[in-house]
Amino acid sequence: MNPASPTGGAGDTSGTEADSAGRADDPRRTDDTGRADDTGRAEKDGRADEDGRADDAGRAARIAAVEAALAELNLPGTADLLGGTDMWSVGPAGRCGRLVFSDGPAGVRGEDWTPEDPSLALPSPTAIGATWDIAAAHRAGLLLAQEARRKGAHVVLAPTVNLHRTPYGGRHFEAYSEDPELTGVLGAALVAGLQEGGVGATPKHYVANDAETDRYTVDVRVDGRTLRELYLAPFERIVRTARPWALMAAYNSVNGVTMSEHDVLNNDVLRTEWGFDGVLVSDWTGARSTVGCARGGLDLAMPGPHTVYGEHLVAAVREGKVAPETVETFARRVLLLAARVGVLEGAPRAVPASGLPTPLDGRAAVRDLAARSFVLLRNENDALPLEPAREAPAQTPPPSGPAARPVRRIAVSGLHASALRFGGGGSAQVFPERVDAPLDALRDALPADAELSYEPGPDPRSRLAAATPADGFRLEAVLHGLDDAELVRTHQRDGSVRWMGSLPGGASFADLGRVELVGTFTPVRGGTHRLAVRGVGHFRLEAGGRVLYDAELQPDSEDPAAAFLNPPQRVFLLDAEEGAEMPVRLLHSVSSPGVGGLFGLVSFELGYGAPAVPDDELIERAGRAAAEADAAVVFVGTTDESESEGVDRETLALPGRQDDLVARVARANPRTVVVVNAGAPVLMPWRQDVAAVLLCWFPGEAGGAALADVLLGTAEPGGRLPTTWPGAEDDLPVRQVVPDSDGQLPYTEGPLIGYRAWCRHTDAPPAYWFGHGLGYTTWLYETLHVTVCEPGTRRDGDPYAPVAEVTVRVRNSGSRHGREVVQLYLGPEGPDRRLAAFAVVEAAAGSSAQARLTVPLRAVQSWDDTMLTWRTHPGPHLFAAGRSAADIRLTAELSLPVEG
Repeated sequence: MNPASPTGGAGDTSGTEADSAGRADDPRRTDDTGRADDTGRAEKDGRADEDGRADDAGRAARIAAVEAALAELNLPGTADLLGGTDMWSVGPAGRCGRLVFSDGPAGVRGEDWTPEDPSLALPSPTAIGATWDIAAAHRAGLLLAQEARRKGAHVVLAPTVNLHRTPYGGRHFEAYSEDPELTGVLGAALVAGLQEGGVGATPKHYVANDAETDRYTVDVRVDGRTLRELYLAPFERIVRTARPWALMAAYNSVNGVTMSEHDVLNNDVLRTEWGFDGVLVSDWTGARSTVGCARGGLDLAMPGPHTVYGEHLVAAVREGKVAPETVETFARRVLLLAARVGVLEGAPRAVPASGLPTPLDGRAAVRDLAARSFVLLRNENDALPLEPAREAPAQTPPPSGPAARPVRRIAVSGLHASALRFGGGGSAQVFPERVDAPLDALRDALPADAELSYEPGPDPRSRLAAATPADGFRLEAVLHGLDDAELVRTHQRDGSVRWMGSLPGGASFADLGRVELVGTFTPVRGGTHRLAVRGVGHFRLEAGGRVLYDAELQPDSEDPAAAFLNPPQRVFLLDAEEGAEMPVRLLHSVSSPGVGGLFGLVSFELGYGAPAVPDDELIERAGRAAAEADAAVVFVGTTDESESEGVDRETLALPGRQDDLVARVARANPRTVVVVNAGAPVLMPWRQDVAAVLLCWFPGEAGGAALADVLLGTAEPGGRLPTTWPGAEDDLPVRQVVPDSDGQLPYTEGPLIGYRAWCRHTDAPPAYWFGHGLGYTTWLYETLHVTVCEPGTRRDGDPYAPVAEVTVRVRNSGSRHGREVVQLYLGPEGPDRRLAAFAVVEAAAGSSAQARLTVPLRAVQSWDDTMLTWRTHPGPHLFAAGRSAADIRLTAELSLPVEG
């Protein structure tokens, strides 16, 4: 080991020590790369893996059970294992029981897509990315596993490890970061947590599925270096270090070949080069060709019952187009997955019941995760935290610092304060039992003598939200058969009807003729109300004895999931008096058993809008309330229409007149705090005119309580930006998400996305750099010490073996306990600088802490497109430690003894 330090060593070690996995005291059974122990390891021919910790007896028993089950299946039976039985499951077949999958990037929904079967809603993956904390990501994996077991799911379709190539990507909120290192490390930690809980993880969407426009057909054109160093990198780290039991192929094509059929990327890279031994499953409806998928290495086609495998695969084998051995290989992998999760007869689970992690308090855990993810972008004059005014006893000296400016009156405004957007739409959507509204949480947390006012401001939504009991609706859903007989009647929590794969009461999609929402509407106030129908198909809307609509609604796009993800909405006016109860009925004729007839789906909505108040009046009310308060808190954010799966964003501007609301409140009160509730970057033209900006992402079901904790100082906002935030759309270095006329989307920017691309535009810096975040204390960076690892100490062929160990000592120079994310970059200032490692430390006021960062071999390598191999660079390398990609505090330059 060769030490090098420009500052004379590591020095004081008071406070905490954290390694580059981001933990000071991590209870996980993983090493510093997020690599799971025997519960998450690969199972290859019954042999232990390289660290010798594998359960040889259990592995051998699973392999024997797989072979026994396979021996009992004929060709049709084997082929049946390779396609879904229904929307979410495979099997049962022979000795294999029913293997259940579930969506799960931010919560495990289970088989029923309905609010009647609630789930724990975690912060969005981008929020997890903002923690920069591998222990937090691991805990999120444990929570997902715990929920999956409760829901009866064996495999969770998570994590999403595509990159934030551009903020125009509509599914931005479902991925971690613009950086492959941060994405890969956190993704590996979540996989480890899931599989330590006995539940299979499914990293997705492999690969280059970074936008939503024409996502089923787009052909991403990307050079080899960019593909290897950016888009494949998170998948490679996760496969090599966390050993996922499954992985999902994306819809899109890469360089002319659709990913469910990509022989080179699936067979050569994923399996032969990286050693992946799990199940490669299609994205839902993403398998299109029997022979193409078989030759491209796709093990499992979902959903069922109609897939390109099954009888089609049997025919291809008998016609000599697919080798029988290929079918056996695929089935062996599916059976191994079944064995690992405990649904294969005679096979011990990879994680026995006695080895499951200690149960977590779900609500408390998601509240803590949310607070750790919040990013304080701006905090002028210590506007946050808000210290409530309290009665001071006589002879008490006046307080100093931020507490010297206590607040007794707080003016809250913005719709998101009362209707927090806790999660993103599409496959990441879950239905929590309850969601904490920030407004209610603040009221509960403030002392009794505090005054809190609320003005909702203008509604930023372009579509009406589902009708709710608070609006005056009492609704039931009634399912009728083809003969018009009533099949099932069920209570509705709101006006949203959404059933996928199964129906209430065990009703059959084959017998379903129509569904109707029936009930009453009692207006809370009089005036002209708005009722809306949202969905695809034929609808009839009746209210107060009038027929408001009786016609067909057509989808707005050719996306086969449009009926579910982004259906059209029609709005109708209805005059009604306050308190005058009236009957309401919305009838939907079910003409097909689901999207494209592939699986059962019923999805439509009765929307409602109260009598409108002019936006100018609503903005003025908020301004007047702010003028009378000690502090103002404005909540702004995106909407379901402006940020969701299935559609890319057309603008980064906040929808509606939210910018006008912030500007008016800021003019009225110099201590204006803006809370941004969005899963992706938004423009903030007012950011220099307000005292503080707090980013809360989509914070999960306990986000309101977590916001109260942070705003009032009980908790510190612990997050750092996982993605660079622009100041203006014209400055964005990467903007294209729409394919050209040939259906191709060229990644012409190469590897320069995110902060690396912004480094080229010194004349137009971003609003906030990758890694930025303030917290409630300040930090001094004191020393940086680099110890070089000799080549002989590394394992052959391991790209994540350490080439250097770096220690950074920081000191909490503020007045309260705090958390810091120490970031280590390699390379000179400019686009060649990249994140190499990171660690989270904590320290009390005045104390120091040491961050220990491991630099992996891959950080000093680049892909050689000519030689088709990784090339190692000995240096000299500039080691740069700091608080963001643009805020470097300490540097050291030295060469590494590596073979080039």
